Amino acid sequence: MCGIVGVVSTAPVNQLIYDALLLLQHRGQDAAGIVTQQGRKFFMHKAKGMVRDVFRTRNMRALPGTVGLGQVRYPTAGNASSEEEAQPFYVNAPFGIVMVHNGNLTNAKQLRRELAETDHRHTNTESDSEVLLNVLAHELARASSGSPLKDEDVFAAVRAVHRRIKGSYAVIALIAGYGLLAFRDPFGIRPLCMGKGADGTVMLASESVALEGTLHQLERDVAPGEAVFVRLDGRVLTQQCADNPHLNPCVFEYVYLARPDSVLDGISVYQARLNMGETLAKRVISTVPPSEIDAIIPIPESSRPSAMQLAQLLGIPYREGFVKNRYVGRTFIMPGQGTRKKSVRQKLNAIASEFKGRRVLLVDDSIVRGTTSKEIVQMARDAGAVKVYLASAAPPVRHPNVYGIDMPTRTELVAHNRTVEEIRQVIGADALIYQDVDAMKQAVGKINPRVEGFEASCFDGVYITGDISDEDVTALNEGRERGGDEEPEDTSRLSLPNAEAL
Repeated sequence: MCGIVGVVSTAPVNQLIYDALLLLQHRGQDAAGIVTQQGRKFFMHKAKGMVRDVFRTRNMRALPGTVGLGQVRYPTAGNASSEEEAQPFYVNAPFGIVMVHNGNLTNAKQLRRELAETDHRHTNTESDSEVLLNVLAHELARASSGSPLKDEDVFAAVRAVHRRIKGSYAVIALIAGYGLLAFRDPFGIRPLCMGKGADGTVMLASESVALEGTLHQLERDVAPGEAVFVRLDGRVLTQQCADNPHLNPCVFEYVYLARPDSVLDGISVYQARLNMGETLAKRVISTVPPSEIDAIIPIPESSRPSAMQLAQLLGIPYREGFVKNRYVGRTFIMPGQGTRKKSVRQKLNAIASEFKGRRVLLVDDSIVRGTTSKEIVQMARDAGAVKVYLASAAPPVRHPNVYGIDMPTRTELVAHNRTVEEIRQVIGADALIYQDVDAMKQAVGKINPRVEGFEASCFDGVYITGDISDEDVTALNEGRERGGDEEPEDTSRLSLPNAEAL
């Protein structure tokens, strides 16, 4: 999961991209980067850290131009601690291309071999995004055959990319001197939408909130397999480039990842979470009689809509029992159980008066590793709760995710190979209630009947790309470096990471 944005305008875009990345900050807090184009030159600044820390006034002044793109990174492949894997990525041939990518390639290792042995292209990092960029560059070179780039060449290259790569990908790329290219995988797993400003500016972004928050009108979502090519003069060309596209967006976007004020593939994230609260109510009633619950308390912040709807349907008071420190990042992203455990106490603090002497039902959006849930249940008890019940608006996360969410290995998932009762014992709650998988899909899907289904592999174990086995899951996570706490260095350059050794 990352956040990406691309802009073609007649005015400088550095501030606009910065503002859009701030609105997408929830999608990645590890690193941020922006590239702008002036004439045929690219100007780049990227580094580890959050947007407000990466970009200072001097960095913004060094990003001239009316075309650009940016990314906020949350690493799910490669080396999380490597600053060189911050995006955008750049290749100088053909034409000069910079690219940002949200998603995970499931055949990156095979592609890396092909690039080296057949395409004769070099990759310098472990990032699958760099692999994707080089595949795109190679196919653009083949399609153009050494001639100036034509519109049809762009779409031919994307068709070839679709045939070669597997996994999830929403991509925005800048081709020097020609325009901005965006495309989405044939299943539409990762989100991508487009819109326009009053001055004719064209913007593409991961979520609609990035458009609306920068005063752009959301026009539509990029269709699965579709390519959008925006010429430098603002002219927009589109073409379906996949052989057999299907709309199966990632259901975890609606559960947790996306902002509630976003609309993804015609589905309001907020309404989806309200609907999940409705279906969860039926599960709660069958497990814990409402008469045994004194208050329903959400675990901030993604669970609030579900908790509110649940409370309304059950006729139980809805109370805010935890206050969130907004300056601590997402805990399930953090490397190491110890780091996550410590961060929970930094992130949340209980309001003791809402717990003392009460039987409380805590509502969370999902339970992944269980570390956060265990700590929160204990916090409720320490605050004086007589009984602590826990409900999850999402089903048990039993399977690794390989499409761009940080749930890489089975051993990290508290629900893997455990019954609900065993999970309850691990977490320490008096009762544990989970959403039903089919009920979740129906709750979200009924908002937009045109959505054919959902990518829900972490819940149901079905990998819709059809190329994932147990062995593949293991292989995808071999040698993955989780990262650490190294101090970031300034990487506002287009240079090799080992340049000092040359």
